Amino acid sequence: MNLDRHIALQFYQNLGKLFYAIVAADNSVRVEEMEAVKELVKEYWQQTELGNSNSKTEFENIILDTFNWLCKDNEYSAEACFDSFISFKQKHESIFTKGIKSLILNTTAKISASFSGQNKSELILLAKLNIEFQKGKDTF
Repeated sequence: MNLDRHIALQFYQNLGKLFYAIVAADNSVRVEEMEAVKELVKEYWQQTELGNSNSKTEFENIILDTFNWLCKDNEYSAEACFDSFISFKQKHESIFTKGIKSLILNTTAKISASFSGQNKSELILLAKLNIEFQKGKDTF
């Protein structure tokens, strides 16, 4: 699936927000969690079917730049970032294929388990994300 470049940019920025929301859910961002996000983005998000092959590294950088900016800025809450991701998802349901949803759920679960397992705050966000993904239509 090739998306309009502007929508693809927003999608990847919102992934950065979601990943930040997961690590900041307990009001603490640890180095181990930041490293896990970097590794998981490099491992999983270069392989998506969104965008063209020339832009995959660029989109990976957009996720990480957004994530890093939120970590350094400390101005936005995990809840605000999570809500922003959900709002984007609801406006662009067609992007969220079964494969993309699965990749997002797997990535966020691994991020949340990267430091001392999953805590209550992270589990709540993961559950909310899973419920939101079940609401939308599955596209292939």
